[in-house]
Amino acid sequence: MSKESPYFDAREMRDPGVREAETVAALRGQVAHAKAKAPAFAKLLAGVEPSAIIDRAAFARLPVLRKADLTEMQRRDPPLGGLATGPAAGYALLISSPGPIYEPEADRANYWRMARALYAAGFRRGDIVHNSFSYHLSPGAWIMQSGARALGCAVIPAGVGNTEQQVNVIGHLRPTAYAGVPDFLKVLLDKAKELAVDVSSIKKAMVSGAALPASLRAELQGRGIDVHQCYAIGDLGLIAYESSAKDGLIVDEDIFVEIVRPGTGDPVPPGEVGEVVVTPLNPDYPLIRFATGDLSMLLPGASPCGRTNVRLKGWMGRADQSTKVKGLFVTPGQVAEVLRRHPAVLRGRLVVSRADEQDVMVLRCETNGGDAALAREVAETLKSVSKVGGNVEFVPADSLPNDGKVIDDTRPVG
Repeated sequence: MSKESPYFDAREMRDPGVREAETVAALRGQVAHAKAKAPAFAKLLAGVEPSAIIDRAAFARLPVLRKADLTEMQRRDPPLGGLATGPAAGYALLISSPGPIYEPEADRANYWRMARALYAAGFRRGDIVHNSFSYHLSPGAWIMQSGARALGCAVIPAGVGNTEQQVNVIGHLRPTAYAGVPDFLKVLLDKAKELAVDVSSIKKAMVSGAALPASLRAELQGRGIDVHQCYAIGDLGLIAYESSAKDGLIVDEDIFVEIVRPGTGDPVPPGEVGEVVVTPLNPDYPLIRFATGDLSMLLPGASPCGRTNVRLKGWMGRADQSTKVKGLFVTPGQVAEVLRRHPAVLRGRLVVSRADEQDVMVLRCETNGGDAALAREVAETLKSVSKVGGNVEFVPADSLPNDGKVIDDTRPVG
């Protein structure tokens, strides 16, 4: 697109039907590529025929890959667990995230796809970006820098901490844009006011990695900074981003997002909260159906800005709701298995509480009319699967909260 266009490229305005067909074809090719080039996926997808992936339903039958899996695979088969399509020495950067999990960055522009989000936030060639994400082993700073450089921006590698020094750098180099967590931008502005340093050159910001409350956005806006946010993680790079409409987070064009029931790989109906599962169309590190552990939901309709891809509501919590009951771990996957064995149960929510100084479990089940016999059967399955006994309570369909929770631990802390 031209420099004056609000769109990074024409793909953002694709007809949804065209995007769906092109994405399914790309997923089919990605599965074939991963099987051929990444040893771990050759094993994980051994029984999968790429040509059988004709729609998203077929793709949803593939196994889900979780962060814990990455840690274990990299421990067994260092350095990258057989998940990359080339040797570690062939990459430009090798980065570490908590876990630890190690991620490669290939030597190509905009590797993490962040340029699209920054462009939507108004970043352009000629901008100087003050990047306050950490450069120490972790991926955040490199994700932002790669996108900024792809747009032709200069980058100040500020990193974290050293607030007074950063303020003086801003006052001297006059950056026009900020990248980092939203709270630290306020810290910098407050410190600059205290030191009487002019930092008014910063007119726009891309924030991530922490919540952006409406009150903080309004305060930053009142200080002359147009703030956009994005959803990105170290394993994948950009997932979704905010446009000028600031109405949900638009999914990047080079990934495929599914919302699944926590503890499973089963997609939930539109509008229901679930775990975000992402497949990047990355030839170097093809993480097929990677479960982020984050909860979100798809918003209805298209963005008012004209981009036609689906939108996420944003971060809505964590999907890993495992808890210990009577000394044993109970997991969302176990709850999902109980529900799978009883099709008459539409949805379920395991509530853990305390009574008479003992742990108590109640599986609340949405049904269209369950009886005592079904309650006994579900309770028996719950005990068999989790090894912990619990009661079963039937509730009307659509009465459980739509918050993605499969296990609700209400026990007091401390």
